[in-house]
Amino acid sequence: MMGSDGRNRNTAGGSLSAGSGSGRAKKNKRKRSSVWILMMPLYAFTIVFVLFPLLYMGFLSFMSRAEVWGFVNEFTLGNYKRILEPLYLNTFKDSLKLAFISTIVNIFIGYPYGYFMARLDEKWKRIMMLLLMIPFWTSGLIRLNGWIIVFRSNGILDKLLMGLHLTDAPLKLLYTYPMVVFGMIYALMPFMILAVYSSAEKMDWTLVEASRDLGAGAAETFFRVTLPLTMPGLLSGVILTFIPSMGLFFVADLLGGNKIVLIGNIIQQQLTKGRNLPFAAALSVVLMVLTSLLIALYRRIAGTRQLEGLI
Repeated sequence: MMGSDGRNRNTAGGSLSAGSGSGRAKKNKRKRSSVWILMMPLYAFTIVFVLFPLLYMGFLSFMSRAEVWGFVNEFTLGNYKRILEPLYLNTFKDSLKLAFISTIVNIFIGYPYGYFMARLDEKWKRIMMLLLMIPFWTSGLIRLNGWIIVFRSNGILDKLLMGLHLTDAPLKLLYTYPMVVFGMIYALMPFMILAVYSSAEKMDWTLVEASRDLGAGAAETFFRVTLPLTMPGLLSGVILTFIPSMGLFFVADLLGGNKIVLIGNIIQQQLTKGRNLPFAAALSVVLMVLTSLLIALYRRIAGTRQLEGLI
């Protein structure tokens, strides 16, 4: 009888274990199903608004231009061969030059700003973050038009300088190359600051203190401890400022007039005035490939798949 009771208890225990295991499996299955349901809108959005436009742009870049508008289904490599013409190669070179200059200036201004911002107490961090984000509450076009009012001939800056007797005549600052560089720096500086801040805020400051305690100077501590630890944020800021600098055509249009032409301006002109959709698509594909190469280089050097300041 006792053996029979033991077997019954074992059988009952096994049944309960099997039942609980089956319940957990059903619960996990329902959880996975709910996750997939929640993720479906994101996947649908990505496919419709990201993947499909990229595939369509790649397809369009190999088509031929129609006589009036659109394209015809005739495969050609002429759009990419046209990019090799001196006019467009020089435009790419000028765009890279402008992007390089604006990125370097952003590094020298944005890195210290983001670094020291991360060292503030919580109250001042919130204040500085608010001051940094306020410009984003208005359109970039409105902000650039505000700078036009400041820098135009006989504008606010000219009147101020002449009133202080520092200049005798209006300065011709607007519609020049330095003004386009200034516009790029102004438009993209917050991205550099946020990227560096995001990286510096997560840094272990005890390592800096330990370096100083071991006798390292301020410069040696910065280059051997601080800079390597904040390098992911710095590289992320470089990506977030260098790449848009080649495509923000409205900055060159507003502050440079028709004198400064970037690759973004060429794409915009081919889409509107030139009505050459395939060639505009080819230029966009080249720009996208360059962007992908820079991001891949960032991931390789920084050892991360995320851009600091965005995620």
